[in-house]
Amino acid sequence: MMHLNYSRFYILISLVLIGNLFSTKAQIILNADGPGNTYELINSVFAPGYNVVEDPECVHSSFGRHIAEVYDTELSKNVFEFYIHVTPDNDRCINFDRQRIEIKTYDSSPDNLKGTLGETVTYKWRFKIPVGFQPSSNFTHIHQVKAVGGDDDNPIFTLTLRKGTPNKLELNYVKDDFSGTTKYANLNMSLFEGIWVEATETIKIATSGTYSIIIKRVDNEAVLLNYSNSNIATIRLGAVVNSFIRPKWGIYRSLLNEASLRDDSIRFSDFSISEETLSTDVFPSNFEDTILFPNPVQDNLELSQKDVQDYDSIQIYNTNGKLMVSQQLTSNNLDLSYLSSGFYLVKFLNNGITTKTVKMLKK
Repeated sequence: MMHLNYSRFYILISLVLIGNLFSTKAQIILNADGPGNTYELINSVFAPGYNVVEDPECVHSSFGRHIAEVYDTELSKNVFEFYIHVTPDNDRCINFDRQRIEIKTYDSSPDNLKGTLGETVTYKWRFKIPVGFQPSSNFTHIHQVKAVGGDDDNPIFTLTLRKGTPNKLELNYVKDDFSGTTKYANLNMSLFEGIWVEATETIKIATSGTYSIIIKRVDNEAVLLNYSNSNIATIRLGAVVNSFIRPKWGIYRSLLNEASLRDDSIRFSDFSISEETLSTDVFPSNFEDTILFPNPVQDNLELSQKDVQDYDSIQIYNTNGKLMVSQQLTSNNLDLSYLSSGFYLVKFLNNGITTKTVKMLKK
């Protein structure tokens, strides 16, 4: 009878996988399926077992849920309708100068819904602003792309409705040095009222990444907004190991001028998150045939003192080319207990340049 060495067999299979790395694309879609269990449906897609709905029901439970699934005659299907009320809604009984009803992905979402360094993500959705919608003169965000691990408070990109003469739809960007906000688009909100539009936002995640957004009418595909930037910081790398970006959708508005507001709603549909991981060019063809100690790694990766002296940072990728860890080398012992079991490639860098790539097996 043949006896397999399972440790060697696992390594062999992993080597086959690493030899067949290709650029991979995952897509998650969220659509309304009819009245009832709306929050449960949203959570099951964006973070199974967790809660991604930020609602004001702690103070306004009498209204019921602030997102409903309603039939839309224009699209001939069920869609999500988000409701907000001037009184008594607030921001989850945490902030009382603003109010929100939003859905999101976040740290409890699956990995393929968190945009990490080196990936390209595409957010796609449809929305309909009702005629006469009254935005705040301060801010009324209907979409945000937020950073996690670098700066959790300030969004990187926002689509904002703002009261003015006339009311506006803005595309805003908060700089990575937090020195201020750049307005990349400032359009009459009336262009978007009373019609369904479709937004496609594509982000290559890097300190010098790319960004584009196109918003077009659903009925005749006329383009209302088209903006792109080929050199822009699309992630904020803080001290936390696992920095990523995440999207939010809904109504998040200031109450500082509540006399100008009204009870309002916005419809959303066809949420899509696509994530394209890195291709084989992430890894050199001549990476060292070395497996890091201990083998397999259980909770802690032990590096030699020479590695700590010769390299200033480390990156760890899974077999799909997804960046899982990126951090400075300040110790020869790295806690990797949070990584799933499997095969990884480890890149050692100096001044941002890869000088050595080796294999790692995580138990």
